[in-house]
Amino acid sequence: MSMERGSFAARHDFDALPLSPEVDVRCAQFSEIAALSEMARRLVPGVQIGAAELAKYFAFDPHSILTFTRNGHLLGGMAFLFLSDRGHDALLLDDICLTAPETRYLASANEEVSAIYIWAIAATGRGIAGLGKAAAHLRQIRFRGADCYAQPSTEAGREIMRATGFKPVSSFQPDLWCYERPWRRQAMLMPSAIIQARSFSDARH
Repeated sequence: MSMERGSFAARHDFDALPLSPEVDVRCAQFSEIAALSEMARRLVPGVQIGAAELAKYFAFDPHSILTFTRNGHLLGGMAFLFLSDRGHDALLLDDICLTAPETRYLASANEEVSAIYIWAIAATGRGIAGLGKAAAHLRQIRFRGADCYAQPSTEAGREIMRATGFKPVSSFQPDLWCYERPWRRQAMLMPSAIIQARSFSDARH
């Protein structure tokens, strides 16, 4: 994963980031792909993907690329890989080429998204404030069950990861970080709470 350098001091879970009224976030339009590709190559270390390749992924899933704008001025964008079960496994096993991922690892429109890989964030100035609305985009039904993964390529990227609840995870993929969705965390805790409540109730009778 790649991120621009910059300060991100606030501490919020990714899904609790404020929705900044200053930055508009929406799905990209095809006419913006070239500018987003150029911005990513300029701002993000190691990004090589060209406009034609980015357009291929955009055509596969138009919801996978967002633009951040203010008063009609492009401030940046964010790209995701919506992974199927097969793609999720490939990510953890380091079997997927993240610079040019094969679409067979991506979830189709009628397939459940198993994991979200944050492919790149490129933003200038106040653009980073668009992260809250980007997180809201990922709370749609199709994406709610998927945890988010990323590989920060700069110290600023790690700062943002730490500030938004991402944690390094054990995997064959080097320097992989994961953000577990809060409702999934609660669901994991729920069964034991129910069992304890039932045990308490049984003990009273």
